[in-house]
Amino acid sequence: MTGVRGTQMIVVEDLHRHFGGFRAVDGASLEIRTGSITGLIGPNGAGKTTLFNVIAGRLPPTSGRVLMDGEDITGLPPHELFHKGLLRTFQIAHEFGSMTCLENLMMVPARQKGERLLNAWFNRRAVAAEEAAIRKKALEVLEFLTISHLAEQKASQISGGQKKLLELGRTMMVDAKIVFLDEVGAGVNRTLLNTIGDAIVRLNKERGYTFCVIEHDMDFIGRLCDPVIVMAEGKVLAQGTVDQVKNDERVIEAYLGTGLKNKVKEEAAHA
Repeated sequence: MTGVRGTQMIVVEDLHRHFGGFRAVDGASLEIRTGSITGLIGPNGAGKTTLFNVIAGRLPPTSGRVLMDGEDITGLPPHELFHKGLLRTFQIAHEFGSMTCLENLMMVPARQKGERLLNAWFNRRAVAAEEAAIRKKALEVLEFLTISHLAEQKASQISGGQKKLLELGRTMMVDAKIVFLDEVGAGVNRTLLNTIGDAIVRLNKERGYTFCVIEHDMDFIGRLCDPVIVMAEGKVLAQGTVDQVKNDERVIEAYLGTGLKNKVKEEAAHA
């Protein structure tokens, strides 16, 4: 892994993404510090997922640019960003349902020897050795995520929370530098959400992963994330610690809603 904690791994400069006359991302600028777990919050329609899609190469920007470790990566396709260590997960997990959890992980590493027909015919020993190493790593990943008991289970048969863990496991099968997690808690029960949170923290502290997390569960964001970036109407509205943004008048109006404004003030007054 490259990058020094405290430096900026991702820099987004005046990014726009328009769909006809609709400005889903409207001049957003932000930075994601190397070694951080950065939260990205905001009301529905704020532009969070579109921003992720532009950064991760799934959508081209209308204008603006994205830098990773100082390199301009604007508009690069997902497979090129994958090889640079930039990965993302999705609100709805994209598992291969007919394959086992173990197989889902084993297929992640790119350019495997067994993918070449000539190797399969004439270099079987090397193919078998590589496959054994990948299998060993996949089993270690399942153990790390506390789902080793699901190794031979079809991915279509596991729960939504377990599928989110499996998606996180995929990022561990390659040399990920930064992982963008889109609503990792959606449809996940509290116990599994805590397990996912523990895995994210361990990957951050033990393996140096940088994360950016879209999530509506403020308890989850507060436990994991510093800083927290708030988006509204395609723009970056505020940034700071979770307590700072929760008490920001602009955030209360845009994210929590005007109906909660007085309640937040009352809670702050009695704190």
